[in-house]
Amino acid sequence: MRDMTNMTKTGFGRQYRDMSKTVKFMGEELTPIISQYVNGQTAIRLVDQDGHPFMTASVAHDVNIPDDCVIIKNYSENEGIMEALIEAGIIEKPFCEIPVNFVTLYVAALK
Repeated sequence: MRDMTNMTKTGFGRQYRDMSKTVKFMGEELTPIISQYVNGQTAIRLVDQDGHPFMTASVAHDVNIPDDCVIIKNYSENEGIMEALIEAGIIEKPFCEIPVNFVTLYVAALK
């Protein structure tokens, strides 16, 4: 179970910042912030060492997924982020693919 002592409420809803794990991506050491989209699905945003937004690794989509899972965008400017999140211990390897037009989204369980 997650330690929710670092849970804060912001304009984006409740967010959990896991300061014990970092994600190395594009030469940066990033901190994951776990929150929720309006539809209730999990969101993963990454901030740099100064706390500035770096990227959003997830997307919301009109599909039903378990609460402990996330949909990862691993194309375009996000190419390679899925592997970085797996290596950092943030997510498991994806168990499902969602084809959307000319791209693929990946569903993975949070660790």
